[in-house]
Amino acid sequence: MTATVPPDERHEGAPAGRPERPVGPLVARAVVFVIIAGAFAWGASGLDASWARLRSAPGDGWAIFRLMWPPDFATELDRGVIGKVLESVYIAWIGTILGAAISLPLAFLASNNVSPSFIRLPIRQLFNAIRAVPELIVAVILIAITGLGPWAGALAIGLHSVGTLGKLSSEEIESSDRGPVEAVEACGGRWISRVRWGILPQVMPVIISYWLFRFEVNVRASAVLGMIGAGGVGAELISQLNFRNFPEVGAVLIITIAVVIFIDTISSAVRKRIIAGGAGDDQSRMAVLFGDLVGHRGG
Repeated sequence: MTATVPPDERHEGAPAGRPERPVGPLVARAVVFVIIAGAFAWGASGLDASWARLRSAPGDGWAIFRLMWPPDFATELDRGVIGKVLESVYIAWIGTILGAAISLPLAFLASNNVSPSFIRLPIRQLFNAIRAVPELIVAVILIAITGLGPWAGALAIGLHSVGTLGKLSSEEIESSDRGPVEAVEACGGRWISRVRWGILPQVMPVIISYWLFRFEVNVRASAVLGMIGAGGVGAELISQLNFRNFPEVGAVLIITIAVVIFIDTISSAVRKRIIAGGAGDDQSRMAVLFGDLVGHRGG
Protein backbone atom coordinates (compact mmCIF):
# COMPACT_ATOMS: atom_id res chain seq x y z
CA MET A 1 0.00 0.00 0.00
CA THR A 2 1.47 3.35 -1.02
CA ALA A 3 1.44 6.13 1.55
CA THR A 4 0.18 9.47 0.34
CA VAL A 5 2.10 12.61 1.24
CA PRO A 6 0.10 15.69 2.07
CA PRO A 7 0.53 18.53 -0.43
CA ASP A 8 2.01 20.82 2.23
CA GLU A 9 4.69 18.24 3.16
CA ARG A 10 5.42 16.91 -0.32
CA HIS A 11 8.11 19.50 -1.12
CA GLU A 12 9.13 20.26 2.47
CA GLY A 13 12.91 20.30 2.78
CA ALA A 14 13.43 20.22 -0.97
CA PRO A 15 15.22 23.18 -2.55
CA ALA A 16 12.86 25.74 -3.96
CA GLY A 17 12.88 25.75 -7.73
CA ARG A 18 13.16 28.88 -9.87
CA PRO A 19 9.68 30.40 -10.36
CA GLU A 20 8.46 30.11 -13.87
CA ARG A 21 7.92 33.43 -15.65
CA PRO A 22 4.57 33.74 -17.36
CA VAL A 23 4.87 33.62 -21.11
CA GLY A 24 1.89 35.86 -21.89
CA PRO A 25 3.39 39.22 -20.76
CA LEU A 26 6.67 38.46 -22.57
CA VAL A 27 4.86 37.76 -25.82
CA ALA A 28 2.76 40.90 -25.41
CA ARG A 29 5.88 43.03 -24.86
CA ALA A 30 7.55 41.51 -27.89
CA VAL A 31 4.51 42.24 -30.04
CA VAL A 32 4.35 45.83 -28.82
CA PHE A 33 8.07 46.29 -29.50
CA VAL A 34 7.72 44.90 -33.03
CA ILE A 35 4.76 47.20 -33.72
CA ILE A 36 6.61 50.29 -32.44
CA ALA A 37 9.79 49.39 -34.33
CA GLY A 38 7.83 48.74 -37.52
CA ALA A 39 5.95 52.04 -37.19
CA PHE A 40 9.24 53.88 -36.64
CA ALA A 41 10.83 52.26 -39.69
CA TRP A 42 7.77 53.05 -41.80
CA GLY A 43 7.80 56.69 -40.67
CA ALA A 44 11.54 57.07 -41.22
CA SER A 45 11.25 55.70 -44.75
CA GLY A 46 8.93 58.58 -45.65
CA LEU A 47 11.29 61.29 -44.41
CA ASP A 48 13.80 60.85 -47.23
CA ALA A 49 16.67 61.28 -44.77
CA SER A 50 19.90 59.64 -45.86
CA TRP A 51 22.78 58.76 -43.54
CA ALA A 52 24.97 61.31 -45.31
CA ARG A 53 22.52 64.11 -44.51
CA LEU A 54 22.23 62.95 -40.91
CA ARG A 55 26.01 62.92 -40.51
CA SER A 56 26.34 66.43 -41.92
CA ALA A 57 23.46 67.89 -39.86
CA PRO A 58 25.50 68.69 -36.69
CA GLY A 59 28.18 70.46 -38.73
CA ASP A 60 25.61 72.48 -40.68
CA GLY A 61 23.86 73.47 -37.45
CA TRP A 62 27.13 74.57 -35.89
CA ALA A 63 27.95 76.66 -38.97
CA ILE A 64 24.63 78.52 -38.68
CA PHE A 65 25.16 79.04 -34.97
CA ARG A 66 28.58 80.59 -35.67
CA LEU A 67 26.94 82.98 -38.14
CA MET A 68 24.51 84.13 -35.41
CA TRP A 69 27.30 84.85 -32.94
CA PRO A 70 27.79 87.47 -31.64
CA PRO A 71 24.11 88.55 -31.71
CA ASP A 72 23.44 92.10 -32.84
CA PHE A 73 21.28 93.38 -29.99
CA ALA A 74 21.82 97.04 -30.82
CA THR A 75 20.24 96.82 -34.27
CA GLU A 76 17.27 94.82 -33.02
CA LEU A 77 16.64 97.12 -30.09
CA ASP A 78 16.58 100.03 -32.54
CA ARG A 79 14.07 98.11 -34.64
CA GLY A 80 11.77 97.71 -31.62
CA VAL A 81 12.15 93.96 -31.05
CA ILE A 82 11.04 94.28 -27.40
CA GLY A 83 7.69 95.70 -28.46
CA LYS A 84 7.24 92.91 -31.00
CA VAL A 85 8.01 90.26 -28.38
CA LEU A 86 5.51 91.87 -26.03
CA GLU A 87 2.99 91.89 -28.88
CA SER A 88 3.35 88.10 -29.04
CA VAL A 89 2.67 87.97 -25.29
CA TYR A 90 -0.43 90.16 -25.74
CA ILE A 91 -1.69 87.89 -28.50
CA ALA A 92 -1.19 84.82 -26.31
CA TRP A 93 -2.85 86.49 -23.31
CA ILE A 94 -5.95 87.64 -25.19
CA GLY A 95 -6.22 84.30 -26.98
CA THR A 96 -5.96 82.40 -23.68
CA ILE A 97 -8.67 84.56 -22.07
CA LEU A 98 -10.99 83.99 -25.03
CA GLY A 99 -10.33 80.25 -24.97
CA ALA A 100 -10.86 80.00 -21.20
CA ALA A 101 -14.09 82.01 -21.22
CA ILE A 102 -15.62 79.95 -24.03
CA SER A 103 -14.33 76.54 -23.00
CA LEU A 104 -15.50 76.60 -19.35
CA PRO A 105 -19.27 76.49 -19.97
CA LEU A 106 -18.80 74.12 -22.90
CA ALA A 107 -16.74 71.81 -20.66
CA PHE A 108 -19.66 71.42 -18.25
CA LEU A 109 -21.97 70.64 -21.15
CA ALA A 110 -19.47 68.03 -22.41
CA SER A 111 -19.22 66.17 -19.06
CA ASN A 112 -21.13 62.94 -18.55
CA ASN A 113 -21.96 63.75 -14.91
CA VAL A 114 -23.58 67.07 -15.84
CA SER A 115 -25.19 66.87 -19.30
CA PRO A 116 -27.24 64.27 -21.19
CA SER A 117 -25.71 62.44 -24.11
CA PHE A 118 -27.53 64.36 -26.85
CA ILE A 119 -25.80 67.54 -25.65
CA ARG A 120 -22.53 66.00 -24.50
CA LEU A 121 -21.59 64.08 -27.66
CA PRO A 122 -21.87 66.96 -30.19
CA ILE A 123 -19.79 69.26 -27.99
CA ARG A 124 -17.09 66.61 -27.58
CA GLN A 125 -16.93 66.21 -31.34
CA LEU A 126 -16.67 69.98 -31.61
CA PHE A 127 -13.63 69.89 -29.32
CA ASN A 128 -12.09 67.16 -31.50
CA ALA A 129 -12.73 69.13 -34.68
CA ILE A 130 -11.15 72.29 -33.25
CA ARG A 131 -8.05 70.44 -32.08
CA ALA A 132 -7.67 68.76 -35.47
CA VAL A 133 -6.82 72.11 -37.15
CA PRO A 134 -3.50 73.75 -36.08
CA GLU A 135 -3.37 77.40 -35.05
CA LEU A 136 -1.34 78.19 -38.17
CA ILE A 137 -4.11 77.03 -40.50
CA VAL A 138 -6.76 78.81 -38.46
CA ALA A 139 -4.73 82.02 -38.61
CA VAL A 140 -4.37 81.76 -42.40
CA ILE A 141 -8.16 81.49 -42.71
CA LEU A 142 -8.78 84.35 -40.28
CA ILE A 143 -6.31 86.65 -42.04
CA ALA A 144 -8.61 86.56 -45.06
CA ILE A 145 -11.43 87.76 -42.78
CA THR A 146 -9.76 90.20 -40.38
CA GLY A 147 -6.71 91.15 -42.43
CA LEU A 148 -3.05 91.08 -41.40
CA GLY A 149 -2.26 91.89 -37.80
CA PRO A 150 -2.35 90.61 -34.23
CA TRP A 151 -6.14 90.32 -34.07
CA ALA A 152 -6.07 87.34 -36.42
CA GLY A 153 -3.41 85.68 -34.26
CA ALA A 154 -5.34 86.24 -31.04
CA LEU A 155 -8.52 84.80 -32.55
CA ALA A 156 -6.67 81.79 -33.94
CA ILE A 157 -5.03 81.02 -30.60
CA GLY A 158 -8.30 81.57 -28.74
CA LEU A 159 -10.24 79.26 -31.04
CA HIS A 160 -7.66 76.50 -30.84
CA SER A 161 -7.46 76.87 -27.05
CA VAL A 162 -11.19 76.16 -26.80
CA GLY A 163 -10.66 72.63 -28.07
CA THR A 164 -7.75 71.81 -25.77
CA LEU A 165 -9.03 73.54 -22.64
CA GLY A 166 -12.54 72.19 -23.17
CA LYS A 167 -11.33 68.60 -23.31
CA LEU A 168 -9.04 68.91 -20.28
CA SER A 169 -11.66 70.75 -18.23
CA SER A 170 -14.44 68.28 -19.05
CA GLU A 171 -12.23 65.38 -17.95
CA GLU A 172 -11.52 67.14 -14.66
CA ILE A 173 -15.24 67.80 -14.13
CA GLU A 174 -16.04 64.15 -14.75
CA SER A 175 -13.51 63.06 -12.12
CA SER A 176 -14.94 65.37 -9.43
CA ASP A 177 -16.22 63.97 -6.13
CA ARG A 178 -19.90 63.08 -6.04
CA GLY A 179 -20.30 63.83 -2.32
CA PRO A 180 -20.74 67.63 -2.47
CA VAL A 181 -23.21 67.25 -5.34
CA GLU A 182 -25.32 64.83 -3.30
CA ALA A 183 -25.19 67.25 -0.38
CA VAL A 184 -26.57 70.07 -2.52
CA GLU A 185 -29.25 67.73 -3.87
CA ALA A 186 -30.24 66.79 -0.32
CA CYS A 187 -30.66 70.48 0.48
CA GLY A 188 -33.05 70.83 -2.47
CA GLY A 189 -30.57 72.49 -4.83
CA ARG A 190 -31.34 72.54 -8.54
CA TRP A 191 -29.04 71.75 -11.46
CA ILE A 192 -27.33 75.13 -11.49
CA SER A 193 -26.80 74.98 -7.71
CA ARG A 194 -25.27 71.51 -7.96
CA VAL A 195 -22.85 72.76 -10.59
CA ARG A 196 -22.07 76.03 -8.79
CA TRP A 197 -21.61 74.71 -5.26
CA GLY A 198 -20.97 70.99 -5.74
CA ILE A 199 -18.58 70.80 -8.73
CA LEU A 200 -17.12 74.21 -9.50
CA PRO A 201 -15.22 74.70 -6.19
CA GLN A 202 -13.59 71.29 -6.64
CA VAL A 203 -12.36 71.70 -10.21
CA MET A 204 -11.51 75.40 -10.52
CA PRO A 205 -7.96 75.22 -9.04
CA VAL A 206 -6.95 72.55 -11.56
CA ILE A 207 -8.78 74.25 -14.43
CA ILE A 208 -7.03 77.55 -13.70
CA SER A 209 -3.72 75.70 -13.76
CA TYR A 210 -4.71 74.39 -17.20
CA TRP A 211 -5.36 77.97 -18.31
CA LEU A 212 -1.93 79.09 -17.15
CA PHE A 213 -0.23 76.15 -18.82
CA ARG A 214 -2.09 76.90 -22.04
CA PHE A 215 -0.90 80.50 -21.81
CA GLU A 216 2.69 79.22 -21.76
CA VAL A 217 2.00 77.18 -24.90
CA ASN A 218 0.26 80.10 -26.60
CA VAL A 219 3.24 82.41 -26.04
CA ARG A 220 5.37 80.07 -28.12
CA ALA A 221 2.63 79.61 -30.71
CA SER A 222 2.15 83.37 -31.13
CA ALA A 223 5.81 83.74 -32.13
CA VAL A 224 5.22 81.30 -34.99
CA LEU A 225 2.02 83.01 -36.14
CA GLY A 226 3.95 86.21 -36.80
CA MET A 227 5.71 84.48 -39.68
CA ILE A 228 2.47 84.53 -41.70
CA GLY A 229 1.54 88.09 -40.77
CA ALA A 230 -0.61 87.40 -37.71
CA GLY A 231 1.35 89.76 -35.46
CA GLY A 232 4.15 89.23 -33.01
CA VAL A 233 7.89 88.73 -33.17
CA GLY A 234 7.70 86.07 -35.88
CA ALA A 235 7.48 88.72 -38.59
CA GLU A 236 10.79 90.24 -37.47
CA LEU A 237 12.41 86.82 -37.30
CA ILE A 238 11.37 85.74 -40.78
CA SER A 239 12.38 89.13 -42.20
CA GLN A 240 15.94 88.83 -40.87
CA LEU A 241 16.15 85.22 -42.04
CA ASN A 242 15.14 86.20 -45.57
CA PHE A 243 17.93 88.78 -45.71
CA ARG A 244 20.43 86.36 -44.10
CA ASN A 245 21.09 88.77 -41.24
CA PHE A 246 22.10 86.01 -38.86
CA PRO A 247 23.45 88.21 -36.02
CA GLU A 248 20.05 89.92 -35.88
CA VAL A 249 18.38 86.50 -35.99
CA GLY A 250 20.44 85.43 -32.98
CA ALA A 251 19.42 88.55 -31.07
CA VAL A 252 15.72 87.97 -31.80
CA LEU A 253 15.95 84.33 -30.74
CA ILE A 254 17.77 85.09 -27.49
CA ILE A 255 15.33 87.82 -26.47
CA THR A 256 12.35 85.64 -27.34
CA ILE A 257 13.73 82.65 -25.44
CA ALA A 258 14.46 84.83 -22.39
CA VAL A 259 10.90 86.20 -22.32
CA VAL A 260 9.39 82.73 -22.76
CA ILE A 261 11.54 81.26 -19.97
CA PHE A 262 10.56 84.13 -17.66
CA ILE A 263 6.85 83.61 -18.36
CA ASP A 264 7.13 79.83 -17.96
CA THR A 265 8.89 80.21 -14.61
CA ILE A 266 6.31 82.63 -13.20
CA SER A 267 3.40 80.61 -14.56
CA SER A 268 4.74 77.33 -13.16
CA ALA A 269 5.14 78.86 -9.70
CA VAL A 270 1.59 80.25 -9.80
CA ARG A 271 0.18 76.92 -10.99
CA LYS A 272 1.87 75.02 -8.16
CA ARG A 273 0.58 77.53 -5.63
CA ILE A 274 -2.97 77.31 -6.98
CA ILE A 275 -3.02 73.51 -6.93
CA ALA A 276 -1.44 73.30 -3.46
CA GLY A 277 -3.88 75.84 -2.05
CA GLY A 278 -6.83 74.41 -3.93
CA ALA A 279 -6.79 71.10 -2.05
CA GLY A 280 -7.11 72.77 1.34
CA ASP A 281 -9.75 75.18 0.07
CA ASP A 282 -11.82 72.31 -1.31
CA GLN A 283 -11.70 70.49 2.01
CA SER A 284 -12.82 73.58 3.91
CA ARG A 285 -15.66 74.19 1.46
CA MET A 286 -16.81 70.59 1.76
CA ALA A 287 -16.72 70.83 5.57
CA VAL A 288 -18.84 73.99 5.51
CA LEU A 289 -21.22 72.43 2.98
CA PHE A 290 -21.76 69.29 5.03
CA GLY A 291 -22.05 71.37 8.19
CA ASP A 292 -24.82 73.41 6.59
CA LEU A 293 -26.49 70.18 5.51
CA VAL A 294 -26.41 68.73 9.03
CA GLY A 295 -27.73 71.97 10.46
CA HIS A 296 -30.50 72.04 7.86
CA ARG A 297 -31.58 68.50 8.74
CA GLY A 298 -31.36 69.17 12.48
CA GLY A 299 -33.51 72.26 12.10
